[in-house]
Amino acid sequence: MNYGIAFTPLVPAIVLWLALAAIVVVALVLLVARARGAAVRVAALALFLLALANPSFTREDRDPLTSVAAVVVDKSPSQNFGNRNREAAQAQEALVDSLKKIKGLEVRVVDAGQADGETDGTRLFGALATALSDVPVDRVAGAFLITDGRVHDIPANTAGLGFQAPVHALITGQKDERDRRIAITAAPRFGIVGQTQTITYRLDDQGVTGERAKVTIRRDGEVLGERTLSSGQSASVDVDIKHAGPNIVEIEASPLEKELTPVNNRAVVAIDGVRDKLRVLLVSGEPHSGERTWRNLLKSDASVDLVHFTILRPPEKQDGTPINELSLIAFPTRELFQQKINEFQLIIFDRYARQGVLPIAYFDNIARYVRAGGAVLVSAGPDYASNTSIWRTPLDSVLPAEPVGVTEKPFYAHLSEIGKRHPVTRGLEGSASEPPRWSRFFRTVDTRNAVNPPVMTGVDGKPLLFLSRFGEGRVALLLSDHIWLWARGYEGGGPHLDLLRRMSHWLMKQPDLDEEALRLQVQGKDLVVVRQTMSDSVQPVSVTSPSGVSQDLTLAPADPGEWRASLPASELGLWQATDGTLKALINVGPTNPKEFSEVTSTTETLKPLTQATGGNAVRVVDGTSVELPRIVPVRSASVFAGDGWMGVRMRDASVVKGVGVLPIFAGLIGLLLLLGAFAATWVREGR
Repeated sequence: MNYGIAFTPLVPAIVLWLALAAIVVVALVLLVARARGAAVRVAALALFLLALANPSFTREDRDPLTSVAAVVVDKSPSQNFGNRNREAAQAQEALVDSLKKIKGLEVRVVDAGQADGETDGTRLFGALATALSDVPVDRVAGAFLITDGRVHDIPANTAGLGFQAPVHALITGQKDERDRRIAITAAPRFGIVGQTQTITYRLDDQGVTGERAKVTIRRDGEVLGERTLSSGQSASVDVDIKHAGPNIVEIEASPLEKELTPVNNRAVVAIDGVRDKLRVLLVSGEPHSGERTWRNLLKSDASVDLVHFTILRPPEKQDGTPINELSLIAFPTRELFQQKINEFQLIIFDRYARQGVLPIAYFDNIARYVRAGGAVLVSAGPDYASNTSIWRTPLDSVLPAEPVGVTEKPFYAHLSEIGKRHPVTRGLEGSASEPPRWSRFFRTVDTRNAVNPPVMTGVDGKPLLFLSRFGEGRVALLLSDHIWLWARGYEGGGPHLDLLRRMSHWLMKQPDLDEEALRLQVQGKDLVVVRQTMSDSVQPVSVTSPSGVSQDLTLAPADPGEWRASLPASELGLWQATDGTLKALINVGPTNPKEFSEVTSTTETLKPLTQATGGNAVRVVDGTSVELPRIVPVRSASVFAGDGWMGVRMRDASVVKGVGVLPIFAGLIGLLLLLGAFAATWVREGR
């Protein structure tokens, strides 16, 4: 029960202060003049002023509230090294038991720092703030952090804690730990395909000096080179950007004897390959209704550098026009098909037939260009089945089917069983219905002796679209020149943009469109394994986590041609997957996680903050056993730690259950006091 005096003035505060000043002046005058009854008069005036202030006696009935101490336990991946998890569990048990023995203290325990594939580094103070979010500041008794000391959200000062109480750190791990890591000092995020990028790195050894290590550099699993470095030495490596999309570069150092963990001996750099310009050569034969379909498609892609020639004036055309009056550009056949042919990623023949413009030897150049890794697309019409067909050239060795005639008959294009699985044609809009929701074609070229099954079929199930590989290169053969009907919206049109764009990108070796591929994807907090295949079954996939733990996954069919499986992305770093033939890499979270940048335990990172709050940071392991300082309740002090002990700040917080108020100058009591004061003045004056 608490007693006190409260004031509820009957007049504004300024009036009270003015009255007090007047009384002081009167008192000084009376005292200087040595007036009779000066003390009695001043006392009477003071009682009158006190009556205006309206004081009251108060009584409060209070119930004490418990103080609250928080225990934050580090569950981050770095706690898995050595015996840290066991040490943390023992320290937590002993600490909580000691705290619960203190009368009037509430203990809250929270786990923090678990890897979720998204958060970078160990974050304990965010968890601490959440645990104490509903606790008033005047009830917080302190906080205990059980951790290895590598915390990445330490406030800059004590004001960032949000409370005024001691913070203590109980550090797991050994004092003499040693570890090796590769630190990336400079690395690009993007690179032009076909060019090189430079990565700078450093070999860092903690706990030792003067050691040497063998460093291996890999790109997408392929070894690029090896070298030897000394502790603290920096080096750089030039890496060729081989393909579009992520180019995963690994830099791995050999293990250090008795090191804490080898998980950070490897650093990963993901360089996104970007094509500067995709050079495409489009050669159109005689003008026809769909000639601009290919041109419009390729010109709409900002990443494509298009060179387009249309054979408007074949050599046999003689109309008497003087050469100096012709505005047509001569077809630079030698420059394009002999000198600079390898500069193009794709060559398109749009209804092109031999007209004496290209010598036979140049078709042989094109065939060699394909086998060496180039790409050719043939959009065929009646020209492909004519006597001047490009089939009747050395190019026949890389064309997937021999023409035998032309069928003029309306039909709907269909996806073949292979086409339903192929990334180029799979899931084309409108393909799931029967007939497909796209317009008909009215002409197709008949073929025979196909080297592989078609991905699309036409009239009476005959081939319509072939996608074939020859050597290192690729060839697409479209056996109808009516794709423009889809582009013009005839009978509702069709997905010409999707089909032609996918086909072009497959020819130019876009990795996302490979028929056989193994990919890793991060979706939320899960790692998804995707196997693209043209087969009816797939092998189990072995997935290896950044810490080196492997597990086999059995994939289940998803979309046609795709098999999937998933698992939690519980670790940050480089994940690997392989089915024995294909290999996939993906980096989960930041390229080089803070969690593994420094893994040796330390008291130094937390000590400045803990000491600023009156606490301390100490190790819990003495030799092989876990020993904690004594936990002591402290009522009032600025230091809450000493030799062998740690303190919690016990609060005197309470909640008011009831309040009693007795006004001093209210009613008869106040009247008697005032009358008594003035009566005393009158009596003194009457003497």
